[in-house]
Amino acid sequence: MKIAIDAMGGDFAPQATIEGAILAAKKFPDIQIVLIGKEAEIKHLLNHHGFLPNLQIVPADEVIEMGEHPTKALQQKPKSSIAVGFHLLHQQKVDAFCGAGNTGAMMVGALFSIKAIEGVFRPPIISHVPQLNGKTAVILDVGANTDCKPDVLAQFGVLGKIYAENVLHISEPRIALMNVGEEEGKGNLQVKEAYNLLKANPDINFIGNVEGRDIFFDKADVIVCDGFVGNVILKMAESIYDIARQQNINDEFLNSLNYEAIGGSPILGLNGNVVIGHGISSAIAVQNMIAIAKKMAESQVHQKIKNAFYA
Repeated sequence: MKIAIDAMGGDFAPQATIEGAILAAKKFPDIQIVLIGKEAEIKHLLNHHGFLPNLQIVPADEVIEMGEHPTKALQQKPKSSIAVGFHLLHQQKVDAFCGAGNTGAMMVGALFSIKAIEGVFRPPIISHVPQLNGKTAVILDVGANTDCKPDVLAQFGVLGKIYAENVLHISEPRIALMNVGEEEGKGNLQVKEAYNLLKANPDINFIGNVEGRDIFFDKADVIVCDGFVGNVILKMAESIYDIARQQNINDEFLNSLNYEAIGGSPILGLNGNVVIGHGISSAIAVQNMIAIAKKMAESQVHQKIKNAFYA
């Protein structure tokens, strides 16, 4: 198995990216980690930290910076680390591609190279949500699609179900819709119609609405919302960890809200495995991002989604 990573992506790249890749290479000696980026810089850091046999370098002379326009940057920089990474994934020379660089470029690169699976309306970004009892739930979308029609939200429930079953190994995952109240009939026109579509789908275990206060209490395994709501929830969860840290509170659950522990956010519904990391990713976050990519590749979740939509 080969997992490719944009070595130049992130606020602290390539230092943090290389250090994280080394940690992952030690933890997962059975996989090959492909570092994509400026070869001289990567070699210099590897020589300093220690070159491992399951680390490989693929040169990419250009870098898409965080503030660049995604579409223009990909067109103007075909030899960028992001563009090269998606080319390798498209050619099936790697089993997954991940990066903590320009999020827009990662999304655009995915949609224009490996493309969405036929039948998937809008590929969502999914995030792991730690539960107070030690379990893990997922929420989608968390930022890719800020405006969603009801049928898109309903499809998120299907995509989340397949991910929860195959990557998290949850049997018959409970699907819930994020809303302003638990009762049926609550919410705006968008979520009311999405509720009806989810309820009518016999292939998912839809349990109804959940509220913001339910997120960490094992009320659902898959929480569906649009990217606007999901991103607000994600950033709020990160702030809870930041507050706990500032107050010198050391708590196992609160520590699990740290972006480093979560690692990265997969994009679902693509013809390949893609994980987007936080722009401020540290070495630990990069290691955990690679771990998520490894799980996705092992489970062949993208193929499971394709099979479900082609059935």
